Amino acid sequence: MIPEDLKYTAEHEWVKSGGDLEEGVVRIGITDHAQDSLGDIVFIELPEPGSTITAGESCGEVESTKSVSELFAPVSGEVLTRNEALESAPETVNSDPYGAGWMFEVRIEGAAALDGLLDAKAYGEIVAQA
Repeated sequence: MIPEDLKYTAEHEWVKSGGDLEEGVVRIGITDHAQDSLGDIVFIELPEPGSTITAGESCGEVESTKSVSELFAPVSGEVLTRNEALESAPETVNSDPYGAGWMFEVRIEGAAALDGLLDAKAYGEIVAQA
C-alpha cells in the first residue's frame, strides 16, 4: 500500500503536504514497508517542537522488538509539533502508518523543498527491489 498523494524517501519516510495542513507545513511518518520491516514498534523518539532538522540527517529513532532504526529528516525546517499520542501508543505506527501513526510536522521553506522526494511510483520501485 503506497498512497499516491504522498512523497517518499529511499529511507522509507513519507511526507504529506496540502489537505488539512496549512501552507508551508508538511506531516512526516514512516511507510507501511518500514513499519512492516521493523516489526512491533515499542518506542519512538521524535524531534522536539521548535528544533530545526536538516534533510538527510538523523532526527529521531524508532525502536521495535527486532532493532533500533534511525529516523531521517526527509526535509529541512522547523519542527512545529509531534504526535504525542505515540509516546503511550507507539504501536499505532504499525496499525496506521499513514494516518494516526504520523510522527511530526515541519514548516518548510517553499514547495521546492519537496522536489528531491520520490513519488509513489518511484518509491514502489525501491520497495519492489527490497
